[in-house]
Amino acid sequence: MRKLATRALTASLACVFWSATFWAQQTTPQQNPSKQDPPRAEQEKPATTLKVDVNLVNVFVTVTDSTGAPVGGLKKENFVLEEDDHEQKIAVFDKESALPLSIALAVDTSLSTRHDLPLEQASAKRFAHAILRPVDAIAVYDFSEVVHEASAGFTNETKRIDAGIDHIHMGAATALYDAIYLTSRALEHRKGRKVLVLITDGGDTISKVDYKEAVRSAIEAEALVYSIIIVPIEASAGRETGGEHALIQLSEDTGGKYYYATSTAQLDEAFRKISDELRTQYLLAYYPSQRTSFSQFRRIEVKVSGVPEALDYRVRHRTGYYTTKSEF
Repeated sequence: MRKLATRALTASLACVFWSATFWAQQTTPQQNPSKQDPPRAEQEKPATTLKVDVNLVNVFVTVTDSTGAPVGGLKKENFVLEEDDHEQKIAVFDKESALPLSIALAVDTSLSTRHDLPLEQASAKRFAHAILRPVDAIAVYDFSEVVHEASAGFTNETKRIDAGIDHIHMGAATALYDAIYLTSRALEHRKGRKVLVLITDGGDTISKVDYKEAVRSAIEAEALVYSIIIVPIEASAGRETGGEHALIQLSEDTGGKYYYATSTAQLDEAFRKISDELRTQYLLAYYPSQRTSFSQFRRIEVKVSGVPEALDYRVRHRTGYYTTKSEF
């Protein structure tokens, strides 16, 4: 049954992107993880998998200081990289700012976000204009009860991006996990760094895929997920926070970050911080030297050493990778 549902979702992917229709037969109950739980992606056991050869493993790393500011200028010898508690030899080291960026910008257009949407659109435009270089590309998506690709693919043309942001579709429900799943699949075959920026209040009410499938798709795509969680001040005391916890966990598992925004100024500040981080990242790549675990998920840990401030630094990166590829 699960295999049939997955194939049905795959068959509809192109239709969703171009016609804003997302059909699927799966009815898996939604799951909202807490921040303290271990990464949900590690628990996923798909019904059907394809074996893949694990060669060079890329790890995109962000280092921040005690104030949260990105740390640049580190060298290869300042990093220690481990897979399943075994140190690995870093074969490739680079400062990430030179690599192309592919950014999927996904905006929640459900009924609960209607009041804040014009501010989100204006802030998203400023972000796109500030971050884009000739080698970069952005694809704009909106999601309510369906997921819709508003920009007709990835582009570095600001006019096309602006038009996509201006013409996003409003709806009633929220297919948040569907949006994560589908945008991650769109990012998977892009070159360079892959980033998913979500603007949402964190709720999910109608997705056809569950949290586990969504987070696995992001990890398989090597996408950094940045979540901007819109919090309506008037409703903050009684809002349901399960979706927020899911976004926090997803951002941490992929090496991204989450932000809360209750105003235009905070929204702009979140975008500015994302832009700064993406310009001050490192690439560490290695060939796994040992096969000490039979698990299909290999854990990665990166540490910084050899600099006086290392104890105050926070190192963010994806928590691991899969040695098998899910069928979709």
